Amino acid sequence: MAAATDVVVVGGGVVGMTAAVALQQRGARVTVLAADDPADTVSTVAAAVWYPSHTDQDPRVLRWAGQTRAELERQAADGVPGVVDRPTRMLLRHPYVGPPWWAQACGDLVAEPARAPYTALLRFTAPTVEMTPYLAWLRQRLESGGGRVLRRRVRRLADAFDTAPIAVNATGLAAGRLAADPAVHPVRGHVVLVANPGLTVSVRDEDDPAGITYVHPRRHDVVLGGTYQPGVGHTAADPDTAAAIRRRCVALVPELADAPVLDERIGLRPARHGGPRVEVDPDPAGPPGSRLVHAYGHGGAGVTLSWGCAAEVADLALGG
Repeated sequence: MAAATDVVVVGGGVVGMTAAVALQQRGARVTVLAADDPADTVSTVAAAVWYPSHTDQDPRVLRWAGQTRAELERQAADGVPGVVDRPTRMLLRHPYVGPPWWAQACGDLVAEPARAPYTALLRFTAPTVEMTPYLAWLRQRLESGGGRVLRRRVRRLADAFDTAPIAVNATGLAAGRLAADPAVHPVRGHVVLVANPGLTVSVRDEDDPAGITYVHPRRHDVVLGGTYQPGVGHTAADPDTAAAIRRRCVALVPELADAPVLDERIGLRPARHGGPRVEVDPDPAGPPGSRLVHAYGHGGAGVTLSWGCAAEVADLALGG
C-alpha cells in the first residue's frame, strides 16, 4: 500500500476530501482514511452556506474564504452536484459602521437601511452546498483519478505513516485527542428541515437575541437554524429547541408558516480556540523523512474555507 500512496489524508469530511482532491490535482497519489463513510460525517449536517460563521478576523481565513468562494462559484457554473449560487440577505441589529471584515472575500456585498429592530440589510451572493451529493462528487472525483477512500479508524497519527510518508490530519473533533490539542472543542448545532414552499433567497438574522437564525433554501427543502452551543458534546434530540428554531425562522420568513417539517439534524462542529490549525508539525512522530500537516479546527466554517485551506495544505504537504 505504501508504494501506491504518496499522501494519506486522515479524515473524510469536507476538509479532508477537498484536501485530498487538491493534493491529487498536484500529482500526488492519495489515500483517505476515514473512520466513517464521508456521507456519514458531521459535514452532512451542515447548512453549508458560504459565510465565515463564528470565525475571527484573520488574513489567512480571509484568503481561504476568498479562494473557496471563487472555486464554489466555478463549480456552480459547471453544474457540480449540490452547488448553487444564491442571493443572500443578512439583517443586522447592531449599529452598522461599515462592511464586515470578510466583505473583501465576498465581492458583491451592498448595505442598505433596514426597518427596526434592524439597523442594516446586507445583500450579497453566497454559494450554497448540499453536502450529501457534494461529498459523493468529491469522492467520485478522487477515485476517478486513482485515489482511494478506506474505512479505517486511526488510533494514533503515527500509524498513518504505515500508508504514506506524508500525512494530513483532517480529523475534526478527534484531533483534540490525536494531536493532543486542548484548544479543540465541540460546538453543538441543531437545524430543522422543512419542505420548500418556493423560496430561493437565503436570509439570516445575524444578531437575533434568541439565537442564530437563518433560512437557507435548497432544491427540495429549507434548512432552518439554528444553535451554536460551545462545549456541548451530545447530539440528543431536543423538541423544545427544534420548535424554537422553527418559530424564529417563521417570524423571519413568514412564507414558512405552513411548511411541513421533514427532519431535524444535530451535529458537533469541530471548533478550536485560536482558529483553524493549518501547519506542518515540527515533530511528526514518524519515521525519518515523514511529514505531518494539520488541517483542523474550522468549526462551522469548514465549507467556507475548504478549497482555500486545501490549497495551503497541498503546498505544505508537497513543499510547494
